[in-house]
Amino acid sequence: MENDAMVPALSAVQQYTEQIRANVARVIIGKLDVIDLLLVALLSDGHVLLEDVPGMGKTVLAKALARSLGATFQRVQGTPDLLPTDIIGVSYYDQKQNDFVFRNGPLFAQILLVDEINRTTPRTQSALLEAMAERQVTVERESRQLPRPFLVMATQNPVELEGTFPLPEAQLDRFLLKVQMGYPEEADEQEILHRFKQAEPLDTLEPVVSASDFIGLQRAIRTVQWQPEVERYLLKIVRATRQHDTIQMGVSPRGTLALYRACEAYAAIQGRDFVQPDDIKYLAPFVLAHRILTTNRNRMRGRRSNEIITEIVQGIEVPVETIASPPVAR
Repeated sequence: MENDAMVPALSAVQQYTEQIRANVARVIIGKLDVIDLLLVALLSDGHVLLEDVPGMGKTVLAKALARSLGATFQRVQGTPDLLPTDIIGVSYYDQKQNDFVFRNGPLFAQILLVDEINRTTPRTQSALLEAMAERQVTVERESRQLPRPFLVMATQNPVELEGTFPLPEAQLDRFLLKVQMGYPEEADEQEILHRFKQAEPLDTLEPVVSASDFIGLQRAIRTVQWQPEVERYLLKIVRATRQHDTIQMGVSPRGTLALYRACEAYAAIQGRDFVQPDDIKYLAPFVLAHRILTTNRNRMRGRRSNEIITEIVQGIEVPVETIASPPVAR
């Protein structure tokens, strides 16, 4: 168990994340909300699925985040012939050492971008997602720990679906958040033209916090507190997904815990030591929408999962904070 003295104050979370946000924003313009969601995933020790068309800056975003943390970065292009060993690594015989030596694959980076994950075969997807969940890989009966912090940013193109292998619900559940970057506003796009006219801003980025320090911030968010009414509000939202008439399969307990952790991280980023209902309302579509399976009738109507989650959230009464209910000490 970690020593309490090694856990930084919650105020440090906001301080460092503000520096990271400002640093990344030098390259990624007008997407502060997306940057914050990536920071939520990092603080929660989770992973992110980015679903958007090409050219939105997903690769640049991942590189900028890695440079801001001084973290190692690797990119893997998803293709049907990509093998599990192409991401995990392979053992080879070294004649000089007269023994087999394991060569790490790109999976051993602290921030890994898997571009077009849905173009890889189910076998490769399973190998990657198992590593994401276990934070380790087993090669020839030997377990190898993955580095910390460890963030997988996987992307998929929602338009070109020919020749793809869609992630099943059980594997989508491994991602803490599903995010869309979207097109920039006109003013932001004009600023992109000006900022990238003379030089590449990514080349000048320097780390603002070390990856090892960030691990301390991950521990710090566990001290964020909850009012009992706010906890019950979160549970009502999750449980409502299991009873909704357009949902065939509701959110699992893993999804409940994912939303719980994400809210703690988001509250800390905002400079608070407690979670409020607005945190849950904001994060619920990003955390829960990809964890539900809607009915065939609903899919035929074209209703999106995040719209259903938003509808559920709006239909549940928001708790009123009371002084009589102290935060839950953890």
